[in-house]
Amino acid sequence: MATFKNTLQKGTIRSVIFKEGDEYFGAALELNIVERGDTPQETMVLLDEAVKGYVDAARKAKLSIGVLNQDVNTEYEALWSAAPKGGKRGKRTVYSASSQPIAALV
Repeated sequence: MATFKNTLQKGTIRSVIFKEGDEYFGAALELNIVERGDTPQETMVLLDEAVKGYVDAARKAKLSIGVLNQDVNTEYEALWSAAPKGGKRGKRTVYSASSQPIAALV
């Protein structure tokens, strides 16, 4: 039986906002959600709305907790890890990296 970090009531979702070229992208690592915006702030808002909607839908549909524990894209994981070390990975510059408790997504 697999052990999952996140449940519908507890755990955390990590996210990273980064710039590539002239565009900003935000990724919710454990959910594999990616949003694009014109500014880092817009991207954060779009990603936050998408994550809240996703978790809310998972709760309402009583989905398997596997949807909150997806395989993390290795490139986004590397960006998240690079954030405290200067925030640069190839052509991508990290604007922010954070973790949000699932319990706060109500």
